[in-house]
Amino acid sequence: MATGISSVDQQAVIDYLANPESHGLKPGDHVSCIQTHGALVFLAGQFAYKLKRAVRLPYLDFSTLDKRRAVCRHEVQLNRRTAPNLYLGMEAVVRRPDGRLEIGGDGDTVDWLVKMQRFSDGALLSQAVADGPLPLTILHALADTIAEFHGRAEVSGEWGGADEMGRIAAVDRAVIARFTPGLFAPRRAASVAALTRRTIEAQRALLEQRRRQGFVRHGHGDLHLANIYLDGDRPTLFDAIEFDDRLAQNDVLYDLAFLLMDLWHRGLHGEANRVFNRYLLRREDLGGLPALPLFLSMRASIRTQVTALTAAGRNDDPDLRAEAIRYLDLAGAALKPSPPVLVAVGGYSGSGKSHLAAALAPSLGAMPGALHLRSDELRKVMMGRDPETPLEQDAYTSKISAKVYDTLRQRAGQALSAGHAVIADAVHNRPDGRAALAALAVRHDVPFMGIWLDADPALMAGRIAGRRGDASDADRSVMLRQVRHGAGNIDWHCLDAAAPLAEKVAQVQAWVGAKV
Repeated sequence: MATGISSVDQQAVIDYLANPESHGLKPGDHVSCIQTHGALVFLAGQFAYKLKRAVRLPYLDFSTLDKRRAVCRHEVQLNRRTAPNLYLGMEAVVRRPDGRLEIGGDGDTVDWLVKMQRFSDGALLSQAVADGPLPLTILHALADTIAEFHGRAEVSGEWGGADEMGRIAAVDRAVIARFTPGLFAPRRAASVAALTRRTIEAQRALLEQRRRQGFVRHGHGDLHLANIYLDGDRPTLFDAIEFDDRLAQNDVLYDLAFLLMDLWHRGLHGEANRVFNRYLLRREDLGGLPALPLFLSMRASIRTQVTALTAAGRNDDPDLRAEAIRYLDLAGAALKPSPPVLVAVGGYSGSGKSHLAAALAPSLGAMPGALHLRSDELRKVMMGRDPETPLEQDAYTSKISAKVYDTLRQRAGQALSAGHAVIADAVHNRPDGRAALAALAVRHDVPFMGIWLDADPALMAGRIAGRRGDASDADRSVMLRQVRHGAGNIDWHCLDAAAPLAEKVAQVQAWVGAKV
């Protein structure tokens, strides 16, 4: 038998769940509680119990028992797509005949819980990034996980597209207006709102085309660092939006943009660029790049209004107020991207091309930095392999290599036409190939910068020997053949490969800055 419960009555359930004895814990054990606008999560022993608040808000309605039961069931169903071992199921909170509350058992159901396996403290990526840089293996695994999830997510053309972007932007605009001018400068808020509206209309045809072509899918909807945890070394997505499918059924790049924006906002520009590039290597979705500035800006606007609301609920917390302003500034900056540029980084195997390109990429062009096209990685995915899986020798014929370079230039052209900067990272030892890149820049009317890394063979051999889990299959003998073959007359800017990485990056940035 089910009974209703008001938000006042729910306090008895909250008190019960906060009591360690309710969970059979030992004396002295503690139950922690994480609170949000719509739920409370009780961490008790090896389990976590999520209770939906008995509230009705502008964007969700948990006001009745039946609604909370339905949304708990939906949350388990959705999140088992990405975290099947975390979401154990639903549990009823019942009132026994003697009047006591109990999780499960016989009695009248007074509320519903989502039961989860508790993960270790510090496993959230939002906590992990505060402790230091994330390893490249984790960043790659994170992008791979999201790309795989988006690849199998249900296509949903009912929502998404330009009108949905406009609806979301209108909600953000209305909430931000409540805090203007008290928190946000009126001119700044109005500028972001107007530019967002214009950008949605400018991208309308593309957004609708992507909706019709299946790029709108039932994704996560709230994909930021606090909703991803590490299960060992495997990033796991959880806590997807369950209260409004419309918010989660959107363009896959809009889904990804939340994570990219979150990393960028935290100053983790390199990490954002790595995830961005790995994702596009896996999914090859360059057609959506023109809309990425809009997606990033709107994700920042969502955090602007949520942070402002949270600050108001905490007696105008000054730190949260300052963070809300930073989010609004980021939303505006994303809609005014730096102009595109094509940079080519060449040199023999082991000269440090990819390290330089990866370090340089976050500083070029639109957020989250340049599209880094690495020939070693392209060859692997074109052959149906993971980027770090070695290939057989017959994958390195001149015919296949020519196709790899053609694909690299094709993808570079797509990104440049979308207004996005590109770094072409390959040996580039053929004069005709170098000329083709310069011609590509001319066709797209963007500045071109060619960089050649000069290195002593001994230095390159040492670097090759030290590689672990890298996309390059080149060994010392391959490098020596490249050196003997030569590269012809090189009219690119030359850099000493032995110089410190930061020094090389600064020099290239100065050269590019003089051209842009």
